[in-house]
Amino acid sequence: MRKSLFALLAMFIAMSASAQDSLRLLPVGFKLSGYADVYYKYGFNENKGDNKTSFTNSHNSFELGMVSLKLESTFKNVGLVADIGFGKRAEDFSYNDEKTRLAIKQLYISYAPTSWLKFTMGSFATHVGYELVDAYANRNYSMSYMFSYGPFFHTGAKADLTFGEHNLMIGVFNPTDLKAAWDGHEGIKYIGAQYGFASASVPFKAYLNYIGGLDTFQTRNDQVDLVLSYQVAPKFGIGYNGTYSTYKNKPAKTDATNWFGSALYLNYDPSESFGLSLRGEYFSDKDGLKVYTDPTEFPEGGSVVSFTLSGNYRIGGFTLIPEVRLDQGNKEGIFHDKDDAPKKSSASVSLAAIYKF
Repeated sequence: MRKSLFALLAMFIAMSASAQDSLRLLPVGFKLSGYADVYYKYGFNENKGDNKTSFTNSHNSFELGMVSLKLESTFKNVGLVADIGFGKRAEDFSYNDEKTRLAIKQLYISYAPTSWLKFTMGSFATHVGYELVDAYANRNYSMSYMFSYGPFFHTGAKADLTFGEHNLMIGVFNPTDLKAAWDGHEGIKYIGAQYGFASASVPFKAYLNYIGGLDTFQTRNDQVDLVLSYQVAPKFGIGYNGTYSTYKNKPAKTDATNWFGSALYLNYDPSESFGLSLRGEYFSDKDGLKVYTDPTEFPEGGSVVSFTLSGNYRIGGFTLIPEVRLDQGNKEGIFHDKDDAPKKSSASVSLAAIYKF
């Protein structure tokens, strides 16, 4: 499997190596795209373990994010997407796979019998949440708590229906973040759904998302998620993400536990080449499921408030993101300094460079 993936990666690189005429190497109906990201981060607690969200677990170090290549093909009403990533970000994204820095991010085939109906089978990014795994698709480089502890991707089959301003998705998937069912758990499936609305008259979009099922540990998990976006003015936009996730162990007949979060995104672009984005997030983990996981130290769980201010300097496919982030917990000991002394807060600065083609 790994040799096949490396061969596929080598093929993609060879196809893009001809640079200016790379598209001529691809048959009609094929498209090749990709990106790479690198970053530097300094945490003022001088402890890389202070990072409680995805992909930026480092301190005072230059780090490689991910090299990503996506091959897309369409023929009439049939399509293919093969999306692979190499690097630490890809490994963290596919954490249930064997430890490898080369991962299949997405691999799916779609069929659209009509203009309003499309069927898809394979592995694809989750419909839940505001943020995406690919760094170029987010205005903040570091990730939210809701992204980090929600689903990353799903493997299964889904149907998308579009009726004017409205769209509906419903699917059947393997348990969250699994590309293949675990041995002995092949019958366990999740249900996913989405209702979307994109206004034709105003720049407003809304998505109501659901994912739920019985996981491989016989725990019932249900998550409801809301994403809103509104372009208030040509230079100013607002985004919102709220999510609520519950767990209940069926065999043990335990009481339901939950975590939830809410985030507001304020985006300002004074020019085409520069923008600012402020993310404010509240994450509640009162049952100690995700962040406050030590029941001895945090018997009543806790919460975190996080503020992230990011700049976006853009030149063509290149984006430079300087970022300042502050995370404040309501319990001392959720963060620690370099001597492992307990702290309530964590602050960091980072600089990320992204190139997309």
